[in-house]
Amino acid sequence: MALIFSAPLINAQEAKSIASIQTDSGEQNTQIVDSVSTPNAGSFEIKNTEKPIDGIQVIENKGEKKYVLKDREEARKYDSLWLRELHQSAQLFSELELEIINPSEEEIEMVDLPTDTLKARLALLDEKTPFNISYNASLESVIKSFLVRRKDLMQRMITASQFYFPLFEQELDNHDIPLEIKYLAIVESALNPKARSRVGAKGLWQFMYGTGKMYGLDVSSYVDERHDPILATKAASKYLSKLYDIFNDWDLALAAYNSGPGNVNKAIRRSGGYKNYWNIRRNLPRETAGYLPAFLATMYIFEYAEEHGLHYKKAERPYFETDTIHVKQLITFDQISKLVDISTEELEMLNPSYKLNIIPKVKGKDYALRLPVTKIGQFVSNEDEIYAFVKKELDSLEKPLPQFVETKNQIRYKVRSGDYLGKIAERYGVGVSQIKRWNGLRSNNLRIGQRLTIFPRKPYTPKQTASKSAASKSSTSTVASGNKVHTVQEGDSLWTISRKYPGISIENLREWNGLSGNNLKPGTKLKLCDCSS
Repeated sequence: MALIFSAPLINAQEAKSIASIQTDSGEQNTQIVDSVSTPNAGSFEIKNTEKPIDGIQVIENKGEKKYVLKDREEARKYDSLWLRELHQSAQLFSELELEIINPSEEEIEMVDLPTDTLKARLALLDEKTPFNISYNASLESVIKSFLVRRKDLMQRMITASQFYFPLFEQELDNHDIPLEIKYLAIVESALNPKARSRVGAKGLWQFMYGTGKMYGLDVSSYVDERHDPILATKAASKYLSKLYDIFNDWDLALAAYNSGPGNVNKAIRRSGGYKNYWNIRRNLPRETAGYLPAFLATMYIFEYAEEHGLHYKKAERPYFETDTIHVKQLITFDQISKLVDISTEELEMLNPSYKLNIIPKVKGKDYALRLPVTKIGQFVSNEDEIYAFVKKELDSLEKPLPQFVETKNQIRYKVRSGDYLGKIAERYGVGVSQIKRWNGLRSNNLRIGQRLTIFPRKPYTPKQTASKSAASKSSTSTVASGNKVHTVQEGDSLWTISRKYPGISIENLREWNGLSGNNLKPGTKLKLCDCSS
């Protein structure tokens, strides 16, 4: 039977408490009890709780509520070591990124890897992969550095890889991409789906905002699909396939994935036309110069892990032992955690694309919740009760949830007087280098009236008192009355002029007339509208 508590707490002078006991048949009987005890919850006093949702039991113990679904199974004790390996990848990402960008020049201490042995093993790898794997002193140095300085990191990557590699291999195979590309995600993010680089790339596959949008990864107030393991892997597979089509060489495709195809093309030209990665390496950006060696070193260490004392620790739950369900209503991680008996920490790890720990419901979009397979059935069997509980709880919230705002795919920005790349980049939450790349700019110089393509990372709201619609309405009325311009009179100022034309601000006058200061000369004609747009 299930206990549902509906009576207030009886005071200390009264010897009995009242509980409503619901039987499996649905009948309710009122009984007098001194206290209630269950095998899992222990003894507790009965509190006055909210009216329960059918199918969900509410137990309160010393002020703490516990929600139990009808078919609740024993609380699952997940492997703490396993979760720790995944959650600690944030720090590991920073360590690996530093190692690639600034490789140590110190002499590597002795490691049990004779050069002849390394040459033989690399030759075997070369035979079974489409990469150009051949021995060189630089690659040997990176491999030994990883085995000495980053051995602990590699051990943890071997453990965490059991969660993601089955997913990677499936998607790579779907696109006829070498399965060894799975090691690239270690170099990119140390298998941390929340990883963010110093230049703003995000997720397991480190997509910049614009590139992610090009390959279907959406960003909104609630969701950043660059963090979604499945969607990001699909996008990375498409991008890598396109790069291989361009260069017809997997080494160069990986270099282009890191620095962009433009930088690889420039390196080829500067090298005199060479197309082997090792021949153009000195002409690539510093980070990219260390990128392929880090990838090959990671591949070598994974393939010869046991020979170097690295061992696979069996993961309790690899990725393919989870499943998804499309949500039918906005729901929070806290609510899922309470009802399905799973920690919010684990929900965050399984669902890293939800920025605010909220799964939204948006018309025209399907958002999925990923849960362990042992929990999916529990959720599906109680969907109606879960959504009824969620609706009731959300309706009682004092503060509304954040408004859903979807970032536009792209905008066309018109350069105005006083604009510079840094100012525009800050306005839309992007990098200067991104704006230059999107628009093929070779310098930071801009001209007034120039149009720029921008993939904004955040919505932009103009910082002005009068609304744009009001200003537009006002300027329309002034044009209709024939006053497209104002001739500056003696004693005029931007402030007095703006007062003569309601809805037009000082900032409008500066912007429309290319003014940077407040000085006006009598006789100057000022535009009263954005006549060029």
